[in-house]
Amino acid sequence: MTGEDPAGTKPAAMTDILLVPGLWNSGPEHWHTYWERERTDCRRVVQHDWEAPWCTDWVDALEAAVVASRGPVVLAAHSLGCTLVAHWAASSENVDKVRGALLVAPSDVEAPSYPKVAQGFSPMPLRKLPFPTIVVASSDDPYVTPERAALFARAWGGRLVDVGAKGHVNSDSRLGMWPEGVALLEELRAGSPR
Repeated sequence: MTGEDPAGTKPAAMTDILLVPGLWNSGPEHWHTYWERERTDCRRVVQHDWEAPWCTDWVDALEAAVVASRGPVVLAAHSLGCTLVAHWAASSENVDKVRGALLVAPSDVEAPSYPKVAQGFSPMPLRKLPFPTIVVASSDDPYVTPERAALFARAWGGRLVDVGAKGHVNSDSRLGMWPEGVALLEELRAGSPR
């Protein structure tokens, strides 16, 4: 580990929230953007290429963001960002800085319908993640079936939360600050995601 403090040694109030968007970034009406705008503890992981990403580039950017954090972090990922977190966790030496991960609407990069512009993210990483995880799934998500979302949650060792019919849980879902997501985030930040 290159950081000074393991994930559990600083109080929850000092935990950084790293927002990990998916393909095409998170737009102005996305809950990521609301959180970033309204909270002082949220910081977006900025990628060099949002339109045609390479997995290795995105992993490097997430690694840099985790290393730059002053203490423990909670990852709040959406869509392809969830896949990114799973790839990053398999290779990073800084996973112990992560207090937990909120993985929302994980896109199924192996589905024939998934946009082919994302390179190197397939196959879907299915190893248990080394930190507490909550996977949020919508019953009518166009990018992942409920069955595949449940499979990802089990493989990653996470708790599955079904939020009903909320599409891809993105800007089109019109969630604003998304209080339900904030509550799940705070569970992870407090270190009690069960």
